[in-house]
Amino acid sequence: MSRVAVDPEFVSRRTAIVPVRDGTRVRLRPLVPEDRQAIVEGFRRLSAASRYRRFMTPIAELDDEMIRHLTELDYMNHFAWVALLADEPGNPGAGVSRYVRLEEEPEVAEAAVTVVDEYQGRGIGTLLLEALGAAALPNGIQILRGYVLEDNRQMREVAQAVGARLTHDSPRLLRVEVDVTARAKQIEGTPLGELVQRLARGEGPIELC
Repeated sequence: MSRVAVDPEFVSRRTAIVPVRDGTRVRLRPLVPEDRQAIVEGFRRLSAASRYRRFMTPIAELDDEMIRHLTELDYMNHFAWVALLADEPGNPGAGVSRYVRLEEEPEVAEAAVTVVDEYQGRGIGTLLLEALGAAALPNGIQILRGYVLEDNRQMREVAQAVGARLTHDSPRLLRVEVDVTARAKQIEGTPLGELVQRLARGEGPIELC
């Protein structure tokens, strides 16, 4: 299987170790093809409900085509961050955020955030989404758009925390849109805003206490 080569310096400069709400330290960095096994293992740790909420369909396993799509990125039209548990053996994955630019609307990207069930509610999803917006803006993306089931309370809270606009798209389904420029201005000068902007500019590695 062919692999996409990623410059290690690109990843290193966009890596941070950050404590989240409960003090858990996560290593946030761009996802790379070598994370293939971590993606598979993280998917297996998701509950059936979380899998359905992420993919909007029942799914038991990721096939090879899906794994390639999830791990082989160009970091402009398709970007993903991974949050790894910095203090646990093997640094298992806790969550992923990604965007994929829409060909028909090049200033819009479809976005998704997934956090392993046992680590939900700790602020990891918000961190991943803020970092995604910071990475999207210099690549010409103005809107991050996603779809969330109405009963997905965790992701609704994450969306509301970053100032997203929520509208009904169809029965039980919400369309979520984040204005990336407006959000960047809202968090400008805050510790979180400074962190994600430094990562987007490649000013890492960063370690916060």
